[in-house]
Amino acid sequence: MTQFVLGLDVGGSSVKAGVVDLAARRLVSEMLFAPTPHASEPEHLMPVLQGLAARLPATEGALGVAFPSVVKRGRVRTATNIHSDWIGTDGAALVAKAFTRPAVFLNDADAAGIAEMRWGAGRGVMGPVVMLTLGTGIGTALFIEGRLFPNAELGHLQLHNSDAERWASAHIRTQLELDYPAWVERVNDYLALLNSFLWPDLFILGGAVSKDFAAFSPLLRVEAEIRPAQFSGEAGVIGAALAAVDGQ
Repeated sequence: MTQFVLGLDVGGSSVKAGVVDLAARRLVSEMLFAPTPHASEPEHLMPVLQGLAARLPATEGALGVAFPSVVKRGRVRTATNIHSDWIGTDGAALVAKAFTRPAVFLNDADAAGIAEMRWGAGRGVMGPVVMLTLGTGIGTALFIEGRLFPNAELGHLQLHNSDAERWASAHIRTQLELDYPAWVERVNDYLALLNSFLWPDLFILGGAVSKDFAAFSPLLRVEAEIRPAQFSGEAGVIGAALAAVDGQ
């Protein structure tokens, strides 16, 4: 089995890349970042992925790409935080052609959840788990007995007459200049909504904001246990690499 795997994580505002060491269960390279192009059509995004990969140690075998969309059998089905030209595109085939190697293309929250369930905050939890990535939008991934239910777009549940991610995402916190108490009240509304539908044993809070979990966690209120993502902003890259190995 290949020990070092390339993972790429496309977000609404930035693209991340890194090399994952499967034996060490961690990112072994530095994490590289590039702005997501304002014109984020496939032809503009591919050179960004290639450019980041070129700056990392060389790897062989399949690579993984986490993407902010519903992805079914490698094909993009939605485009909320990415250019609409992606809809209908076979992302796996496009990346495989650009890199001349096999590629796995999957939803970004699913990738983050895979990392956390395999090696991180959800490891060993067999009951229902909800992974949340709080960033430009809100990504969600659902697990039961460690198995993924893919493409759970629960950031688009209706909350206060709009998409939940327009109420409680990290982007909204920044845009409205909310302090943690004001923002966490919004997050609590969202957690209560999810809990009323799913009754999970565990919520895992991911995205870069999870680094500050200790600062705002006393303000969180929900019946389920809440843990910060162990891999924080690295989870999407690590999960993409794991998915590439798994062939998901």
